[in-house]
Amino acid sequence: MKPQRRIRCVVMRGGTSKGVFFHAKDLPADAATRDRVLLAAFGSPDARQINGLGGANALTSKAAIVAPAGDPDIDVNYTFGQVSIDNPLVDYCGNCGNISSAVGPFAIDEGLVPVQEPVTIVRIFNTNTRKIIEAAVPVIDGCAAVDGDCIIAGAPGSGASIGLTFIDPGGAVTGHLLPTGRPTDRLAIPGWGELEVSLVDAGNPAVFFRAHDAGLTATETLAELESQPGVLALFEQIRSQAAVMMGLVEDASLATLRSPAVPKVTAVAPSATYTSSAGHLVTAGAVDLVARTMSMQRPHGAFALTGAIALAAAATLPGSVVAAVVGPDFKVGGPLRIGHPAGTMGLTVEATAGTSEAGLRVTISRTARRLMDGYVYVSRQIWPDEEATRQRGSLMA
Repeated sequence: MKPQRRIRCVVMRGGTSKGVFFHAKDLPADAATRDRVLLAAFGSPDARQINGLGGANALTSKAAIVAPAGDPDIDVNYTFGQVSIDNPLVDYCGNCGNISSAVGPFAIDEGLVPVQEPVTIVRIFNTNTRKIIEAAVPVIDGCAAVDGDCIIAGAPGSGASIGLTFIDPGGAVTGHLLPTGRPTDRLAIPGWGELEVSLVDAGNPAVFFRAHDAGLTATETLAELESQPGVLALFEQIRSQAAVMMGLVEDASLATLRSPAVPKVTAVAPSATYTSSAGHLVTAGAVDLVARTMSMQRPHGAFALTGAIALAAAATLPGSVVAAVVGPDFKVGGPLRIGHPAGTMGLTVEATAGTSEAGLRVTISRTARRLMDGYVYVSRQIWPDEEATRQRGSLMA
């Protein structure tokens, strides 16, 4: 018997993230075995992920599992897994918007959807949030287009513009756009005091606070955030307390282990001028606000797309921390420009029903590219033969 099993996979960049894409049919049906396979494929737990495909960074330790939907109104089902680097955990609590941008091109190039040129609309059902995403993917010669003039901060070069529309993303995990029913709440942070926050669930659960309240400007570089004593710990304390209020964990001490990816935690501040990580000047007039966010307890090099969706939703809610920061000049139906460490991100926000979970649509342009396809190898001790007869991933049901 061969000592290793090979599993077909595709490595794709989606937006400012990179992930390993699998067909659900190629993974074990048993959830526990599937997660052991994914951890082995990525080389987790290990800070360097030297024994797998992970890149030792939260932005490159992501899995996508895709399957035909079996629904005339949906093209594919897609499950996102955030593969922990240091712990034996695959977190399915929320979605990744950047990885979502590569699902449409993957589905087209893998023959999972009928192709129309010059643009194919792929309707994606995200099983994590049970929400629909529409991807408008440019197509050339039957394949997802790669080359184009769309530039996104945090990814080098340019590419073909993929239009992503998140339809009714409110209540993605908790079932409510405002999980507590209020646009603002106060968190008691041990050793710090009370902090005013907005808890919003759109795209993913998220918690927003004024950077000034924590002694920050939201224009800090990644190195500055990493080097300031207690800053990362404070972000995680805020995130953990918010996780309890949103019903994601029963105790704040459990949040880092059980729900490390959500809620997203973000410090926001009014528009300001700063220098991006690429050395470009971002002027105050080019953005509506500045923000710094975390991904798996480390500073995010750009901005999580699902976090941006939640931020955009919060901007439409009178009385929220975000609405107060962007001010009255922001108009629903228009663009919202976020200044982040790598540059800027622009979204279009439509909202027709106030604080209801329905009537919200957020659209953004992303780029994606297929980087490699082939096989990843895992030990047969992890996935024994008797479990491997072309099982269909039960996660996609």
